[in-house]
Amino acid sequence: MTDTLSPLNSESLDPLDLAKLEPAQRTTHAPRILLLYGSLRPRSFSRLLVLEAERILKVLGAETRVFDPTGLPVADSVPATHPKVQELRELSIWSEGQVWCSPERHGNMTAVFKNQIDWLPLTEGSIRPTQGRTLAVMQVSGGSQSFNSVNALRVLGRWMRMFTIPNQSSVPMAYTQFGDDDRMKPSPLYDRMVDVMEELMKFTWLLRDRADYLVNRYSERNSEHRLPEKL
Repeated sequence: MTDTLSPLNSESLDPLDLAKLEPAQRTTHAPRILLLYGSLRPRSFSRLLVLEAERILKVLGAETRVFDPTGLPVADSVPATHPKVQELRELSIWSEGQVWCSPERHGNMTAVFKNQIDWLPLTEGSIRPTQGRTLAVMQVSGGSQSFNSVNALRVLGRWMRMFTIPNQSSVPMAYTQFGDDDRMKPSPLYDRMVDVMEELMKFTWLLRDRADYLVNRYSERNSEHRLPEKL
């Protein structure tokens, strides 16, 4: 008896195209990386860790932007036309990879960090501000080492349809890891952060020319209300 796969619309099924996984022409501009942090404190350790990560990314050849969440309203409290909301969305659309770093507060990411992601829609017209981007996650803690925030960030990244890289950075007792000059001290924790940035760059180079194909979905192609294609 032949299985006819009756629910399947064969016209919407996309057989594997290896040529699209090995594009003949590769993008050559510097990888564009957006870095987000999750605290408004004047001496925010998540911001200091992000700035250290940005330095490494620049050495590795990335073009970077750091978003300052100061002045970003609570999600849905104002129209999305607010200048800070537009700035954040435009930076996310510009990016090909992102770095998320949050303090751990009460066992999870901070409201300051989550609020930034809550302002990023999965779709905005024909644009998808996060889908297909690579993502590295980091956290800082005031106490002993924990992974609650990075684990939560991974869940959030998956929900935003991003490629979250395997490695991650968790910096415990962050107040001991930065000098009076606000630079991170040499340590295995610093080395791990460098590991994460190296890995992010490799995955960004590897995936950015393939991202649109990798996230192309049968369900969307088959939908009666098909989403517009990405610009």
